[in-house]
Amino acid sequence: MKTKLKLIFTLLAFSLCEAHAQNVIIIGHPGLNKLNTTTVQRIFTGKAIEVDGVHVTAINLKSGALRDRFLQRYLNQDDDKYIAYWTVRRFIGKGIPPKELSSAAEVIDFVQNTPGAIGYIDENELKPGLNVVSR
Repeated sequence: MKTKLKLIFTLLAFSLCEAHAQNVIIIGHPGLNKLNTTTVQRIFTGKAIEVDGVHVTAINLKSGALRDRFLQRYLNQDDDKYIAYWTVRRFIGKGIPPKELSSAAEVIDFVQNTPGAIGYIDENELKPGLNVVSR
């Protein structure tokens, strides 16, 4: 009985971690409107540089768990495919990849202080006053 109980608690813990791992929040500079998944995808792949008449600047995090969750959720890609995508786009002269920052705090600061900026953070990093444009 104790073994079954341990197994149940272990599975419950993993399921809670999995549910938590899906909470990537897209934040934008104040004034940016809500965005759907397709628009976020177009921004982070360089296919949209303007939304509702506002020039947008995408900000990426350096490679890591949160970036992996973002890429999977919004672009349906892994990091290697995303890097390869931008390598080709840069080579053929179709743009440069989004600037990369090291932490959620840097993303928040950049987005709040740069008109048209958009980035992503973990839901745990969400603070009052941030403009959430997509969940």
